[in-house]
Amino acid sequence: MANITKKVSWTSRGDDAGGGEGTPLLNGSEEVRYTRQLSGVGGMFHIGRLSTVDLEEDVTSDEEARPTKSQRYGSVSTYPGSLQDSPKGRPEEIPHNEKLLSLKFESLDYDSSENQLFLEEERRMSYLGFRCLEISRWVICGLIGFLTGLIACCIDIAVEKLAGVKYFVVKQNIEKFTEVGGLSISLILWAVLNSSLVMVGAITVAFIEPIAAGSGIPQIKCYLNGVKIPRVVRLKTLVVKVFGVICSVAGGLAVGKEGPMIHSGAVVAAGVSQGRSTSLKKDFKIFEYFRRDTEKRDFVSAGAAAGVSAAFGAPVGGVLFSLEEGASFWNQMLTWRIFFASMISTFTLNFFLSIYNNKPGDLSSPGLINFGRFESDSVAYNFYEIPLFIVMGAIGGLLGALFNKLNYWLTIFRIRYVHRPCLQVMEAMLVAAVTATVSFSMIYFSNDCQPLGPDQSEDYQLQLFCADGEYNSMATTFFNTPERSVRSLFHNPPGSYNPGTLGMFTVTYFFLACWTYGLAVSAGVFIPSLLIGAAWGRLFGILLPTVTIWADPGKYALIGAAAQLGGIVRMTLSLTVIMVEATGNVTYGLPIMLVLMTAKIVGDYFVEGLYDIHIKLQSVPFLHWEAPATSHWLTAREVMGAPVICFNRLEKVGTIVDILSNTSTNHNGFPVVIFTHPGKICGLILRSQLIVLLKHKVFVELARSRLTQRKLQLKDFRDAYPRFPPIQSIHVSQDERDCMMDLSEFMNPTPYTVPQETSLPRVFKLFRALGLRHLVVVDHDNRVVGLVTRKDLARYHLGKHGLEELQLAQT
Repeated sequence: MANITKKVSWTSRGDDAGGGEGTPLLNGSEEVRYTRQLSGVGGMFHIGRLSTVDLEEDVTSDEEARPTKSQRYGSVSTYPGSLQDSPKGRPEEIPHNEKLLSLKFESLDYDSSENQLFLEEERRMSYLGFRCLEISRWVICGLIGFLTGLIACCIDIAVEKLAGVKYFVVKQNIEKFTEVGGLSISLILWAVLNSSLVMVGAITVAFIEPIAAGSGIPQIKCYLNGVKIPRVVRLKTLVVKVFGVICSVAGGLAVGKEGPMIHSGAVVAAGVSQGRSTSLKKDFKIFEYFRRDTEKRDFVSAGAAAGVSAAFGAPVGGVLFSLEEGASFWNQMLTWRIFFASMISTFTLNFFLSIYNNKPGDLSSPGLINFGRFESDSVAYNFYEIPLFIVMGAIGGLLGALFNKLNYWLTIFRIRYVHRPCLQVMEAMLVAAVTATVSFSMIYFSNDCQPLGPDQSEDYQLQLFCADGEYNSMATTFFNTPERSVRSLFHNPPGSYNPGTLGMFTVTYFFLACWTYGLAVSAGVFIPSLLIGAAWGRLFGILLPTVTIWADPGKYALIGAAAQLGGIVRMTLSLTVIMVEATGNVTYGLPIMLVLMTAKIVGDYFVEGLYDIHIKLQSVPFLHWEAPATSHWLTAREVMGAPVICFNRLEKVGTIVDILSNTSTNHNGFPVVIFTHPGKICGLILRSQLIVLLKHKVFVELARSRLTQRKLQLKDFRDAYPRFPPIQSIHVSQDERDCMMDLSEFMNPTPYTVPQETSLPRVFKLFRALGLRHLVVVDHDNRVVGLVTRKDLARYHLGKHGLEELQLAQT
């Protein structure tokens, strides 16, 4: 039997909460003892209570993990229903425990509620109506691609302009003081310019929209997995993201703009598909049918793919990225729509860039990240080089694991001590100043001088102390945007760099990039990873014996870049296609695939991928593809949440208001039961639906011995989506509290249910594949005995000592 290192204590309780403590269930040795209690008109079924812990507690042993009496009997909220909101406010110091799972995240409703209103609308719709909806989906995907490409074009032009002005000013200053002395002034100027740009970007992120920090890829992965990340797809997030990435890249940080492009595309998709902006309070009265989580999820997948396509000029790679790293749910038609959005995104970017560059009609630019083409300047590989490529993949996996582990420790430090906005801005400015200082020092002390030639592709060449007709080779890596530096390492001719220059650059940039990822700035990790790998890959090629077929170090720079990026993010198929499309040469498809597979295998042996690490550090209830391998002995009875608060089909309004207003049980799903058969399920209704019903006063009134009820339409629910009003904003008079509400028309009459003896892997597969938010557990008489939600499944994972269980935390 698998070993579970942390066990949960259950109790049975009546009205007085005076029941004795039950035996832990996870050993599978005892049955659950429970009682059912009918409270008022609505039936409340108390079937044990699972304790939760605060982040302030230091759980060190199984004995300490057991809840106190006050926790068991009311001081800490239970967690049936879906995930709960987090309390607001920030503690001065946040202790971190990776064995915690946060309750602040809610789930998304990826399973449509097929109530009577929905079925009536579907039956009224003709075949032509369904065809029009399908055409609307294609139109929306086209708009997503167009707007994402336009945003990418704006980011690219703004970064090039700002970086060009900055490097021009610094270069003029360096050239001036190289002759007369006083290069320290140039260093100060460089550091001040970097810090100023980064400060502006960090302030907007830290004080205006903190969710815009980082690349956004972990957050989009969680959203597509079914977790509602607050504010992740809002308009303000998009504006801050775009502005922040311009400042951080132009500010000289070791970052890229590809991750923010993926996040930006997802936000564009979430907004366009709804036909309105809740932030601007503007409703265009279009695409109203798609105002639900199921439809929005598919469009967000298309937006993420369009972001990849715009960043790398890789439409197919964008589709595969969305499939491999993002989307949890997929179908064939979605594949074609996502590919269409990616194609439109690349075309739009290239079209507007060609106009900006005074080359109308030239659509050959591969995207934001222009690696250049390998068609003519690279020599093909031989099969006896394959072992060398595999070795490089192993090196990339090792370096990637080291990068991820260092960033993991650094992120824990930031969670604990650097959580105030002012501290986050100061840290970002410090990193910007240190980056400029290190870059200047490396250039200053480097004596690697190379002759100027027609093959050099640098825009900001520095002569410094080199002779006339020569330039400082170290400056081509540091005194440039990261994208241009990668292109230089790929395409500069043999002899452009000496081994010492590449070795020093690899070490310094490795630690700078590791320090930078996780700052309160909008930034990605793709380009820094590629730049690090290109540097040590080119060094690897230089150090090989001089053989004609191995003479081109640019080939090894490409393989090293793929190995390093694969070792950090652990992508395989999509990254292979992205690299092939970005470089315009399918010849290296096989070596890149072998390298990425090797890097992933080696890296996974030591630590998870970078995105998975940051998801875990945020305590997000993320569901992976499969349940833990050793969890077959667990059943739904042992993982379900209880007590379950149920409503009757005909329920008293006052009872509904009281339950929804109870902040200690902020549940989002309620089974509906038959009053004449206590506990027997007949449907499921959501908190959001009940709030809309209360808002519109959909009450049953007894008038002249005839039941009358106000008719509500599905449009009323769509208009309230996604920001449903809180229950506190809805006024219900005392007379209205005595009215009744008929839930028959609005509840989902066919919710998914499982017997309480169902194994955990089977429950996990059903929950994950169907994108459920609630899964009702019933007994042999079809009576409700529990409710399985996302966190009930996400808290089990394989650890060092077998099957482990995460503790549930309020923040």
